[in-house]
Amino acid sequence: MSETQPTTQQMPPSIEKILRRFATLSPDMTRQALVQYANRLPPLPGHLAGVDLEQYRVHECQTPVAIFPEVVDGKMYYHAEVPRESAAIRALLAMIFEAVNGQPPETVLGIPQDFVRQVMGKIGLSAREAGLTAMVERLKRAARAAVQECGTDRKPDAA
Repeated sequence: MSETQPTTQQMPPSIEKILRRFATLSPDMTRQALVQYANRLPPLPGHLAGVDLEQYRVHECQTPVAIFPEVVDGKMYYHAEVPRESAAIRALLAMIFEAVNGQPPETVLGIPQDFVRQVMGKIGLSAREAGLTAMVERLKRAARAAVQECGTDRKPDAA
C-alpha cells in the first residue's frame, strides 16, 4: 500500500535562471527588464486566427487575456492574445513561454507557486498578483492535462 503524497516538481533550469536574474535586480532594473520581455511576446500564430478567444480567456485577470496551450510531439507550446498596453502581463507570459515552449509538460509543472511574487514583487504589483498567478495556474492546468492525455506521467515504480 503506497501513501498518497503531493508530487513535487523540480524547478526547471530555465525558470531558475529567470528567478536568479530578477532576484539581483533593483526595482528600476526590474521594470526595464519587464519592458524588454513585454516586447518579446510574439503575435498569435496564423493557425489560431479566428479561434474563439472566449474559451481561452483567463477570467481571473481583469485584462482580457487568452492563453492557447498546444501539445506537439509531447512538447508544450503556449501562445497568448494580450493587449499591447498590458506590459506586465505580456512580460510575464513572454518570459515563461521562452522558458517552457518546446519542453515536456512537466517543465511547466515545476514553476514555483510564488513565481509572480519573486519576479514582480518588488515593483508594487500586488494588486495584479491574483490575475498574474491565475495565468501561471492556467499554464500548469494545461500541462497537467497534457501529462494525463499523453501518458507522459513518469512516476517511478508505477505498477
